[in-house]
Amino acid sequence: MPGPLHVRGVLLPAEAERDLYVLDGRLTFEAVPGAETVAGAGWIVPGLVDAHCHIGLGRGGGVEVEVMREQAHADAQAGALLVRDAGSPVDTEVLDSDPAAPSIVRAGRHLSRPRRYDRHVAVEVEPAALPGAVAVEASRSGGWVKLIGDWIDRSAGDLTPVWPAEALREAVARAHELGARVAVHTFGEEALPDLIDAGVDSIEHGTGLTADLIGRMAERGTALVPTLINIANFPEIADQAAAKFPVYAARLRRLHGTARARLWEAYEAGVPIYCGSDAGSLVAHGRVVDEIRALHEAGLPAAAALAAGSWAAREWLGRPGLIEGAPADFVVYGADPRVDLSVLAKPERIVLRGTVLR
Repeated sequence: MPGPLHVRGVLLPAEAERDLYVLDGRLTFEAVPGAETVAGAGWIVPGLVDAHCHIGLGRGGGVEVEVMREQAHADAQAGALLVRDAGSPVDTEVLDSDPAAPSIVRAGRHLSRPRRYDRHVAVEVEPAALPGAVAVEASRSGGWVKLIGDWIDRSAGDLTPVWPAEALREAVARAHELGARVAVHTFGEEALPDLIDAGVDSIEHGTGLTADLIGRMAERGTALVPTLINIANFPEIADQAAAKFPVYAARLRRLHGTARARLWEAYEAGVPIYCGSDAGSLVAHGRVVDEIRALHEAGLPAAAALAAGSWAAREWLGRPGLIEGAPADFVVYGADPRVDLSVLAKPERIVLRGTVLR
């Protein structure tokens, strides 16, 4: 276990300048004799959060352990000390003993119907078997289950819902009975009403949201994780698909064009919004700061964008911030990141479970 540490700075979001100590990997406000001062001034932020990340996933499916480890280290080196692994085809528990890897809240494997998601990634089941599959993944995960809500239907040449409404209701109810929450991938409009009505806990991507659906999410407290830096890939995906699936390609271009406006409308309506990079396939790991900045560029105030990728996301995932006895996960910046989010790319110190990473 690393020795005791001391930092002084402005703690966010409390905005109080205080001395903070690290003892046996945990935070304390009680002075610790002999603690090494690793930062004497600055702004201290609870470790950043990538709430939609796929450690263990590559373009061809699951990756080897060493690649998985590199992915996790890249996230932590960017300040993402907590990630919600929103579906992975491999077991990432080996990283739990890695002192340089972030803490991982797991969602098990993606659940989809046959031929309705990327090969080698999802567990494929028919609707009648979905509640049972949800129970299996809930038992393997860290309190989340990941469903595919819509995907391209090759017979239709466009996005269509994956699940009938009754199967969704039963599956979500089963997850909640087991104490798990449900995250759902969805791009288009058609799947969203049944997903929201079924009581899913988070909509991932959510580019198909409309004013009515945003209102329903706000009423229910359904979270949105918009993954803007991955949505930026929609035009390229559309170009690749256009010859074979022109309707699908046109849809992706349209969704890309309205994504940021819909996110702003969701924020204005009071929908809880959290930062997620969607790293693991088209997006490289270690880009949590880019996603926080993208949220701001879409209209969220800088402080709200930072909260979505730090203290608010930690609370949502059931992890503490800068409080007595919490794991010592924090990042120190030389200037107030709420004033200038570009500061997030230049951390003075990153401390993970009491170990100084940089």
